[in-house]
Amino acid sequence: MAGFVLKRLGLGLITLWLLSLLVFFAGQVLPGDPARAILGPLAAPSAVAALARQLGTNQPVIDQYGTWVGHLLTGNLGTSYQYQAPIAPLLGKALGNSLELALVAFVMVVPIGILGGVIAALNVGRRVDRVISVFGLSATVIPEVVSGIVLILVFGLWLNVLPIQAAWPPGAGLGTQIYHLIMPAIPLALILFGYIQQMARAGTVEALASDYARTATLKGLPRGVMIRRHILRNSLLPTITVIATQTGYLIGGLVLVETLFHYQGIGTLIYNAATSKDFPMLEAGVLVIGAAYMVATLAADMLYTLLNPRLRLRGVE
Repeated sequence: MAGFVLKRLGLGLITLWLLSLLVFFAGQVLPGDPARAILGPLAAPSAVAALARQLGTNQPVIDQYGTWVGHLLTGNLGTSYQYQAPIAPLLGKALGNSLELALVAFVMVVPIGILGGVIAALNVGRRVDRVISVFGLSATVIPEVVSGIVLILVFGLWLNVLPIQAAWPPGAGLGTQIYHLIMPAIPLALILFGYIQQMARAGTVEALASDYARTATLKGLPRGVMIRRHILRNSLLPTITVIATQTGYLIGGLVLVETLFHYQGIGTLIYNAATSKDFPMLEAGVLVIGAAYMVATLAADMLYTLLNPRLRLRGVE
């Protein structure tokens, strides 16, 4: 197990390094001068040049990348051009907000998605199966901004049962915070429901048609016991990987939802950094999302191998 984890961790670190290259050099080719963006269009060229020297943006790109990576290795994410403050506290607060929203959506969609997939598989070919599958596929293709606007119109303005903004009053308790996050979490849950439901359905259908399921039935094992002990354990293995992948999306794919519902998370922070040419904040934010995705995928791999020892032994060989 240790060798398997080390192998996956090594691959994850290589992926993060490649992501750092991509993020940094993509930031360099974006139009605009950070010094000019900070000082404004009316600033004197001499002042812009002096600020560029102070920020280090006048150095060769390779030198800038080396300096940036060196700071990252020491835990220094740099200083935001826009806020003129260290990035780490700002990013940490925004990431905490996004994790809270992602957790609400995760708690909503995972049990419902798995339950929908299992129910559809137990009624494969019937009307219940078709209704659940069509709903899941339809929800997957609807953009978050469309479903979010519909939710705002219906539940926020017409019925007036949910707040249209995710920002809660200062000092609000956990219940009030969750109440404000329900509506922003629904568009995320709708996108993820189809993926989780379809994977759970496919795994359950395959498990029901397996030899061990037929053997358990022939031995007289009650259907409910057979499903709990044998079917679910094997049918949900592929679903774990899908859930982990979508966990990374929940953390990083929040730009539209957070902007629409005026929520101060990492998606909003990255969007504002991109529009204001705050390259250090943009690069650090994208890299943090990549790290979170790597951790979620590694956790899924470990859980997958714990439930399926054959995969673990094959990975060590």
